[in-house]
Amino acid sequence: MTPLPSVTPCDFHGTPALRLTTGDGASAVVSLLGGQLLSWVPPGEKEQLFVSERAVFDGSKPIRGGVPVCFPQFADLGGLPKHGLLRTRRWEVSDQSQHNGCTLVSLVCGDDAASRTLWPHAFRAELTVAIEGERLDLELSLTNPGEAPFAFTGALHTYLKVAEVEEVSLEGLYGLDYLDKLKDAAPTRETAPSLVVEREVDRIYYDCARPLLLRDEQHTLGINTEGFSDVVVWNPWEGAEARFPDLAAKDFRRFLCVEAAVARQPVTVAPGEEWWGRQTVVVLS
Repeated sequence: MTPLPSVTPCDFHGTPALRLTTGDGASAVVSLLGGQLLSWVPPGEKEQLFVSERAVFDGSKPIRGGVPVCFPQFADLGGLPKHGLLRTRRWEVSDQSQHNGCTLVSLVCGDDAASRTLWPHAFRAELTVAIEGERLDLELSLTNPGEAPFAFTGALHTYLKVAEVEEVSLEGLYGLDYLDKLKDAAPTRETAPSLVVEREVDRIYYDCARPLLLRDEQHTLGINTEGFSDVVVWNPWEGAEARFPDLAAKDFRRFLCVEAAVARQPVTVAPGEEWWGRQTVVVLS
């Protein structure tokens, strides 16, 4: 029986979520906690996103895996909690539709008294998740409804599931400058034709406007961004469970984070203005 395209409420490990389906068999799950994509399965394919078996879903800490939304601070690039304010907040549905083979849902989250004690700005964040065939689109828009400008860094912190991280190659970064966050050094230039993960990696690649290809033994993913200036590549490597209790001992082998990011230079959003960025992932083979 051909599945019907739909957006339906569901329970994902005890947290309220929405399940998206398309007529050709694609599916996705988006948590209302954190506005976080937790599953994406294209037609005839396996799960494409990694979520740790030790992930916590009760809101006491961010969910480890999927696509966390980092705003208004990426990582530790400022004085706010790591990756900002949105990952444990409740989001609300603002729109949903199914048309021409595409199913999408938009979630919104705004400022409140609690957020303003940490970051004194009005904001409206909207995440739109769209699935169609072998394609996933994530679009983040940030609106400033306040009376003063705000500046932010942020990311779509995408955990891509892989069979074995040592067997993965990421192409498209050659010639770009990057900051190695594991070293106290100035930015350097990528000289390898493809990035192979052989140890812990935590890099911010600057001004990446080109498509990337993630290859492993199972398939090839095409990754493209718009609006986001940078790309972050992260894997914590062996021993990660000592630093991240919500990762199991061998979890590092099962994912590579390839993140659409604004990290090098903060973006300023004027009162009444909007910024948006998009990450697109496509199964190519």
